[in-house]
Amino acid sequence: MIAALNRHFARWQVKLLLVLNWRRAALERVDAMLAREPQDVYALSTRAHLLAQSGDKVGAVDMFERVVAAQPQKAAGWFNLGFLREELGRLDEAEEAFRKALAIDEKFDRAWYGLALCLIRQRRFDEAVVALKRNTQLQPMSPFGWYQLARVHVDRQEPEEAVKIIRHLRKFEPKVAAQLERETGLLQQPT
Repeated sequence: MIAALNRHFARWQVKLLLVLNWRRAALERVDAMLAREPQDVYALSTRAHLLAQSGDKVGAVDMFERVVAAQPQKAAGWFNLGFLREELGRLDEAEEAFRKALAIDEKFDRAWYGLALCLIRQRRFDEAVVALKRNTQLQPMSPFGWYQLARVHVDRQEPEEAVKIIRHLRKFEPKVAAQLERETGLLQQPT
């Protein structure tokens, strides 16, 4: 019971330090937590986020690799690992992490989006379309998946599909639709 209270108090301290924007002190507190419990997933995840925010993405990847080793059944850890690997250009490893997240939770819309970004960067457009369609089914009002899907259709020489998406986006995200029109040159008359 005392150990659980100490763990709860330490987490509360870290949260307070972060609210106060005292990141160095928060990181020191997290490191102390990890010295006591090296597999503390909260401390590992918090350390990973702090490292990523400070620009140490490689260190953050190392932390998230420890997170997924401790909790391989949690999709969020795999997603975070995939996100950072993708940012580092480690696309095959990022794809693997996103696919593991999706094997755990097939409705994890952000993992579908992350997977699509990896596939786009690898110029695997057919697979990216599948991932983006799934993302837009799960998050139909989010412009991010729609935007990328339109861009992929342009890359696949399918301007008519991109135009359909631009028309669709005009209904709820006119600024994104206008941006796509400018970027793709697919200017059309208002409907």
